[in-house]
Amino acid sequence: MKTLLAFFSGLLIATSVMAQEVPPDALIKSVTNEVLDIVRKDKEIQSGNTKKAIDLVEAKVLPHFNFTRMTQLALARDWRQANAGQQKILTDEFRLLLVRTYSKALTEYKNQTIAFKPFAVKAGETDTRVRTEIRQSGAGKNIELDYFLEKSAAGWKVYDIEVGGISLVTNYRDSFAAEVRNNGIDGLIKSLQTKNKSGEATSVKK
Repeated sequence: MKTLLAFFSGLLIATSVMAQEVPPDALIKSVTNEVLDIVRKDKEIQSGNTKKAIDLVEAKVLPHFNFTRMTQLALARDWRQANAGQQKILTDEFRLLLVRTYSKALTEYKNQTIAFKPFAVKAGETDTRVRTEIRQSGAGKNIELDYFLEKSAAGWKVYDIEVGGISLVTNYRDSFAAEVRNNGIDGLIKSLQTKNKSGEATSVKK
């Protein structure tokens, strides 16, 4: 679960900071520090208040992630098999699955800190990577955590994350492909809906 926490601790983008007004590295740094400060002071989240954690995710994450692209990347070529209605449902269900996963991780926060690595973005560049490192307390192994962002008319949006070199969208790709292969697009939708109704959170393979 520490790896999931590594995911979450830097994912949140404060709604009070407009993404288009700051470079992506400053955005990630500002929000990471803000969110960790909130969690450190919130005993209810630390004690496992999932609803409060979900509310925090809803307020801070969703407006600043490109969930459509994340879902498209996770499905790869199978995305083209889905019609517009199915694509919307898949995006909504994938977003909910991620929110539940991040929220669960947030309730298990244990004083990790984040180091921000040197960053430079070229003029006119619209796709970039922000590199950070999760530093565990005690003898825990540090975790590389990288964010992939793209710039659009709405500002910088996160469309993928790598934890220890493993991509979030790639982590889901194999299971999604197997479900589509066996049961079609509707089968994948049903599988995601079942997981979300049960409140299941999916971990990232190491």
